[in-house]
Amino acid sequence: MCVCTTTTNKSWPQGLLGGSLAPSWGTASPSRPLSAHFGGSVCGCAQRAEARSRDCCGPAKMAASWLVLLALCLLLPLLLLGGWKRWRRRRAARHVVAVVLGDVGRSPRMQYHALSLAMHGFSVTLLGFCNSKPHDELLQNNRIQIVGLTELQSLAVGPRVFQYGVKVVFQAMYLLWKLMWREPGDYIFLQNPPGLPSIAVCWFVGCLCGSKLVIDWHNYGYSIMGLVHGPNHPLVLLAKWYERFFGRLSHLNLCVTNAMREDLAENWRIRAVTVYDKPASFFKETPLDMQHRLFMKLGGMHSPFRARLEPEDPATERSAFTERYAGSGLVTRLRERPALLVSSTSWTEDEDFSILLAALEKFEQLILDGHNLPSLVCVITGKGPLREYYSRLIQRKCFQHVQVCTPWLEAEDYPLLLGSADLGVCLHTSSSGLDLPMKVVDMFGCCLPVCAVNFKCLHELVKHEENGLVFEDSEELAAQLQMLFSNFPDPAGKLNQFRKNLRESEQLRWDESWVQTVLPLVMDT
Repeated sequence: MCVCTTTTNKSWPQGLLGGSLAPSWGTASPSRPLSAHFGGSVCGCAQRAEARSRDCCGPAKMAASWLVLLALCLLLPLLLLGGWKRWRRRRAARHVVAVVLGDVGRSPRMQYHALSLAMHGFSVTLLGFCNSKPHDELLQNNRIQIVGLTELQSLAVGPRVFQYGVKVVFQAMYLLWKLMWREPGDYIFLQNPPGLPSIAVCWFVGCLCGSKLVIDWHNYGYSIMGLVHGPNHPLVLLAKWYERFFGRLSHLNLCVTNAMREDLAENWRIRAVTVYDKPASFFKETPLDMQHRLFMKLGGMHSPFRARLEPEDPATERSAFTERYAGSGLVTRLRERPALLVSSTSWTEDEDFSILLAALEKFEQLILDGHNLPSLVCVITGKGPLREYYSRLIQRKCFQHVQVCTPWLEAEDYPLLLGSADLGVCLHTSSSGLDLPMKVVDMFGCCLPVCAVNFKCLHELVKHEENGLVFEDSEELAAQLQMLFSNFPDPAGKLNQFRKNLRESEQLRWDESWVQTVLPLVMDT
């Protein structure tokens, strides 16, 4: 301990208090020793304490200054670039940037948005992963430019939370860079999910460039994460907060069902417009000669499409379902052909294909028991994380009258297959209970009846006993398959009645629906 005595003048010199020589207690300069205020009377202990304080504060102030300088160096170019892009946007023709942080080829709704915008005078830049081929119509449109994004694969080091965090940061910086170096758009159309980190990045770019953010809500991203981690996991709760907070900052919101529109309004305070999925014009019934060409093409890769017996005439071309006569070129359906059942999937947790496999086992047993049922070819199309898991389950099945294959079809072949099938099956249950399966929309566009597993808002699309059937479990699905395929092919059966109802329904196509719902929004704002 240091004990010191201070000797000071008892009185100030005359005039000193009012003049410039008076001590200024609150305004001492950091470079001026404290002892100067006391006429050099402060002890050495106090001087050393003051020096130590200056030594500690110096590096902290230096670091803060560098951080401010770094922030300015990063933000200033962005602000200048944003100002330039605003100027460019005002001078350019109508332009829209569409963003999907997923595979463009497996994002049909965003492809349809791009085609509709191009059809009505907008130029479109579509950003997304290019893992599979989009529709030819999109590739051949000179108003649409597709910009491929690089997908960061999962890291192999560190805990999963760390890996996920690194991936989100990389995607945010990468998407920001890609968007800032593109032609600015009047609108940024964004598919959600996936919305992390794309909603925040697109909103930020919109603020810099003067673009209006339009979010197309297909589902909730946090609800899909909840299937893997559980609804109360911290990551899921953080994703929910993020989606709700940044979702409110958008200029326009579209969604796929009335149930989702109501949920967004009540629980998220977001006003949205319902834009139902509608089939594109190329989803239609497939003519018989095109069916034959498709079956012959697929037969080269997948044995269920090949003929069971070779034709007597070597010049006759035969598949498992059809044959073409060499002389006339006439195509006919085989009398004893199998029934063709089709399902499509992204092989994720919200589709339980064990339900279909169990129903197929029961269907097989019914055939073995002597019921008048056809053999069955079941085609399950799509890509996704659980494909290998279900493929192994299928391989372990010992079917005699049921054949299952899981091809990935080209974009142009998928509508042809739906238009050639006898029945569609949908196992989509929706992680939020608020979205509808687009595969059913496409099936209906091809006048293909559907059996669909029940969930909250399915009634907005599938009308039970009118355009298809709704089931709860594998037992009910097996009973429906038995009823629909009894005495197949039966012109007076339930299956043909559903198909007739679909033909007569005169459902809107995507372009007609888009003009009525979306076009007025982008033209008025």
